[in-house]
Amino acid sequence: MPRQAEAKGLNRPLRVAMVACEASGDTLGGGLLEALRCTPNEIDAFGMTGERMRAAGCASWHTIDEVSVMGVAEVLPHLPRLLRLRRQLAKRIVEAQPDVFVGIDSPDFNQPIAKIVKAAGIPAIQYVSPQVWAWRQSRVAGTRESIDKILCVLPFEAEFFAEHGIAADFVGHPLADAIPFSVDRNKARESIGCNADGLVIAILPGSRGSEVSRLAPPFFETAMWLSERRPDLRFVVALANEKAENIVKQALHRQAIVPQPMLIKGRARDVIAAADVVLTASGTATLETLLLNRRMVVAHRMSPLTYWIVRRLGVSNLPNFSLPNLLAGRRVVPEFVQRQVRADLLGPAILDVLEGRRIDPQWREIFTEIHQNLHRDANHAAANSVLALVPGAT
Repeated sequence: MPRQAEAKGLNRPLRVAMVACEASGDTLGGGLLEALRCTPNEIDAFGMTGERMRAAGCASWHTIDEVSVMGVAEVLPHLPRLLRLRRQLAKRIVEAQPDVFVGIDSPDFNQPIAKIVKAAGIPAIQYVSPQVWAWRQSRVAGTRESIDKILCVLPFEAEFFAEHGIAADFVGHPLADAIPFSVDRNKARESIGCNADGLVIAILPGSRGSEVSRLAPPFFETAMWLSERRPDLRFVVALANEKAENIVKQALHRQAIVPQPMLIKGRARDVIAAADVVLTASGTATLETLLLNRRMVVAHRMSPLTYWIVRRLGVSNLPNFSLPNLLAGRRVVPEFVQRQVRADLLGPAILDVLEGRRIDPQWREIFTEIHQNLHRDANHAAANSVLALVPGAT
């Protein structure tokens, strides 16, 4: 008998299997679990976690550190281990017979688990849409077979999936709830010990080791290019973790940037808020920069093999790749990819943005409107969507 039917008239702890594969997913999962605990249900949660999910009371079968690999080419050497881990997870989840499975982001890892779990009669949810809407629309049918419901963090995704016969709820984004609509730049500078006077360029080279290794050298070459032309500029680098710190320090040794950039670990939001312009890796940091209402230049660089593969899959058909431009539906901020990620292109773009060029003149209004659209009390909206799949849960 399917687990969904057994849950009718729930009078016991709600059992939730959760799988996150990276830090951003761990943050979403932790917020979702905290919101579930605010409901009348007692919650028994378990799965693959990071620190935030563990702090929210999710029993950790595995950690996100075991699967944190970025890019197709980078995954290949780890593929046998990752496939084995995924099989073990799926088997253990089915044996545990939870009331619902929630795969958080990382659809390439989570969707095959969801398919096995759903076939066993357990409702399967994908929290954060697989980006089939962008460049892999041929996979929509597979998503329909694997997932009972998608929780979308971007407003246009729910409509796309509804058109393809897949249940989807737009829940908003927790970052939009956590970040105020106005953040004081000078207070942010004071909080990180940065002089309130002058112009500050924030540098965010990413969080994963492979990403930081590819972006830190051209980012600091760009800082060197800028410092030679604009000695009034100051640079502050946001370090995601100790691994990123080590890579950044090695890259900095090769550049004689005067004055030396400030290095701030674990406080990316304050670094962004302190900046006049942010030079950032593509990803969640771009959304955080948008929500903090700061101008930005976005860069993305992957291994040549990975880039060739994603181009073959159709990603090159997108007019833009960065979240701010995707959410706006047009080019608002400059973005650079692969061989474009170099100082002689990034440096002039940053100067242009500082002077009001190469950025949409309505960028503030655009960012504020997007912030308002994403501000939906996402954690509780996601929790309500999860509970709706479990008869008897409230």
